[in-house]
Amino acid sequence: MVSGLYSWFSSMFTAFCFIFFSFILLLSLFSVVIFVLRLKLGCKCEICHAYLTSSWTEEFDNLCDWFTHLLEKSATGTIHIHVLGNTITANPENVEHILKTRFENYPKGKPFAAILGDLLGKGIFNVDGDSWKFQRKMASLELGSISVRRHGFDIVSSEIQSRLLPLLSSVSGKQQVLDLQDVFRRFSFDNICKFSFGLDPGCLELSLPVSEFAEAFDLASRLSAQRGLASSPLIWKLKRLLNLGTEKQLKHAIKMVNELAQKMINQRREKGFPDRNDLLSRFMGTINDDKYLRDIVVSFLLAGRDTVASGLTSFFWLLSQHPEVESAIREELERVVRSSDGRQQIASYDQMRDMHYLHAALCESLRLFPPIQFDSKFALEDDILPDCTFVRKGTRVTYHPYAMGRMERVWGRDCLEYKPGRWLKDGRYVPENPFKYSVFQAGQRVCLGKEMALVEMKCVVLAIISRFNIRVPNQKQTPRFAPGLTANVRGGLPVLVQEKAIVS
Repeated sequence: MVSGLYSWFSSMFTAFCFIFFSFILLLSLFSVVIFVLRLKLGCKCEICHAYLTSSWTEEFDNLCDWFTHLLEKSATGTIHIHVLGNTITANPENVEHILKTRFENYPKGKPFAAILGDLLGKGIFNVDGDSWKFQRKMASLELGSISVRRHGFDIVSSEIQSRLLPLLSSVSGKQQVLDLQDVFRRFSFDNICKFSFGLDPGCLELSLPVSEFAEAFDLASRLSAQRGLASSPLIWKLKRLLNLGTEKQLKHAIKMVNELAQKMINQRREKGFPDRNDLLSRFMGTINDDKYLRDIVVSFLLAGRDTVASGLTSFFWLLSQHPEVESAIREELERVVRSSDGRQQIASYDQMRDMHYLHAALCESLRLFPPIQFDSKFALEDDILPDCTFVRKGTRVTYHPYAMGRMERVWGRDCLEYKPGRWLKDGRYVPENPFKYSVFQAGQRVCLGKEMALVEMKCVVLAIISRFNIRVPNQKQTPRFAPGLTANVRGGLPVLVQEKAIVS
């Protein structure tokens, strides 16, 4: 009897192994066939061939730099990646057409929603129609309030004083290399959790605790973004169906993200929300669906953590290359903010509005290193862009802020130079056309958190440069970005910190 059962289990195990490895083999063959067919039967143009064979990597570190090169060479500032069904543009007139003139014809679309659906679900960055309008209206009512903005300013100021500055002081003068990108990611994560959810994760404690959630969130963002770069969506969809490779990793990472989001929702519900100061409380007063709330939580985490951290990382790298800009910001700070005894104090919310050079320096940094390097829509109907490019129904259309910031035809011959002065007229900041400077999107989907993000960045910049000298050991190394939903520097930003002497 026992030997018979053993024989049966053994044969079943053998059959299972055979079927499993057959699936693996078939998947591999399927991927190879897809690749070969695209090479042989698909578009034979030079751009598509370079994309499919990855030959572009011989000359460029990342895809965005290659796209920038191609867009610069294009007479219209628009190119086609035929094998992806993607039209990519860095033409401001096209951007205005997509984001404003024909806004209704260029939603996020179902293909985009499918790529990021497992991570973002039905959050504001991944939906269209009524769901998007509802979330945007709710967020707009809150983020547009002066009292809410001041509340956000108070949270940022508290995090700076209680955690950021003590952390930098702890490594000051010790020749201890600190990853400033990691610090900013922890800082912005603490802030967005406090502001949006009324919870303090304590990521920026002096011990710099390991955050499994942060690591899972980063992995989920990176792997979700890689789906959009696949030569065919069938590949990642089949891998997801069979729970293999990167899709298996993504599933595990998203599971951890879901657990933390649910924990936030549960804690907020247990504590109650009589004051309704945080965004989650306000949404919970209207929405009872925890899955929907989870999607909103993840969307705000993505917007509030990664974009601010990315912007600050690039800004401090640029400051290391341009000490004259740092000096000019310090001079402006001393001019605007002084107490009666002559000692420098923390800039107030209102005083920062008068710091035009600082605002220009940040905008110029974001022009060269936008946290969201490109954004895609899908055409509902056939259309013709202002540069006469035909867009077929159902195809992807991408506008490229990273490339736009490096286009001579858009910004002039000095487009690759970091020059805050280009934003100033008679010492005052003058904004650019938002379709030329599309870092915060434009039109109906313009970023609602723009002002709060800039205030948070200004607070950090002023607090750090007024008390510390930050130096990048390898100043000649240009940031190299890892693939992801936001621009993150590979290997972080190693710096040395030296506390300045206080002069009375």
